Amino acid sequence: MNYYQEITLLPDSDISLGFLWQKVYQQVHIALVDNKTDENLSEIAVGFPEYSTKGFPLGKKLRLFADSHEKLDCLDISKWLNKLSDYTHIKSVQVVPEVSEYVCFSRKHVKTAHRIEQEMHQKARLWASKSGIGIDEALEHLEKSKPTASSRLPFVYMYSQETKKRDNTSNGKFPIFIEQITKITKSNGVFDCYGLSAKRNPKGTYATVPMF
Repeated sequence: MNYYQEITLLPDSDISLGFLWQKVYQQVHIALVDNKTDENLSEIAVGFPEYSTKGFPLGKKLRLFADSHEKLDCLDISKWLNKLSDYTHIKSVQVVPEVSEYVCFSRKHVKTAHRIEQEMHQKARLWASKSGIGIDEALEHLEKSKPTASSRLPFVYMYSQETKKRDNTSNGKFPIFIEQITKITKSNGVFDCYGLSAKRNPKGTYATVPMF
């Protein structure tokens, strides 16, 4: 990744940083889908230079990375964030400086409380139908082994129309949990349409972006 473009989020008293992240990252995702190279694969990666800082855990900056200036020009992220122009500052495409650290940002699948409750009721209905006991009794037994939904990883809420259609009880809102792994050397790989490292290359390694 030789070039990057930095987006700074500008919350105010009416628009919180968390809400702004949700809107900005949703638009970035749509832009990457529109410019994807294959099914859920992107040549553009994202980076979070203020990851795990005090305050909001993703900070206020988002970087887009590509191996050429032309790919970031073609993406034209300003167009996708046009409606958020009052709340974002987008720098021009820059050359990545010399760095000594690389990081991998990947999606970590964590079950939400809503998902856990759904699965608990599915298991209870199945157990009740096989054993003849009531659903409430089955739920009481399952409660002892109920998993928790806790995770300390930073996340951004996203919206999916597919999820909303599949689950009538859902509004399509779900969290993307983002994990950072620091590397000493860069590692080539592929990125998904969230701009995150996807373990889908032949060697099974994750892809990195420069950290500076």
